[in-house]
Amino acid sequence: MERRVIFDFVNVLLGECTLNQALIKDKREPNLSLLAASQTRDKESLTMEGVERVLGELSNKFDYVVLDSPAGIESGAFHAMYFADDAIIVTNPELSSCRDADKMVGFISSKSRRAEVDIAEPVTQSLLITRYDPYRAELEESLSLVDIEDLLGLPVVGVIPESKDVLTCTNVGSPIINLVEENNPAANAYSDMVDRYLGEEKELRYITPEKVSFFKRFFN
Repeated sequence: MERRVIFDFVNVLLGECTLNQALIKDKREPNLSLLAASQTRDKESLTMEGVERVLGELSNKFDYVVLDSPAGIESGAFHAMYFADDAIIVTNPELSSCRDADKMVGFISSKSRRAEVDIAEPVTQSLLITRYDPYRAELEESLSLVDIEDLLGLPVVGVIPESKDVLTCTNVGSPIINLVEENNPAANAYSDMVDRYLGEEKELRYITPEKVSFFKRFFN
């Protein structure tokens, strides 16, 4: 996908191209498009007015506008969180990651646009836990699901199990969710997360260690 990037978000914001010129249509999903972040411009090029205008244009074209923000509160992340209606906080079962996530939770609660307007509903925040290994959690080698919920106090929208397939898919440029038909656990967990976000009630999967049969233990 990155090889097809000609124009990016900052180009649109500065009027150097139109939004349609910068949007890249996904080859698999006809209703999915990507607007790349700038890899060369200083993030300080982003302004409140400019970001709001571009997001307004996107909102007029699409039902959902998803802003993917890196960890840490820098300019790009600040603008993404400021204009959010919903926020999915992504963390993993490490204490340092949860502490960073907690900063994000506080920032969204106090400094988003919705927080500044008394009559507006607050940003809906939920938690997505990635790289979760229930065996390590049971051995107290990483934080458990209960630990993370207690630390962050947010409803969990999804738990993605640790999987080498995620790295493999990243390296070949194929979304892990494409493996749903192969009953891949990580793909299934991402699909479940999307369904929950859209309002379906689904139990969390892959959060407890799989029971190993006597024969499997014996032959392993």
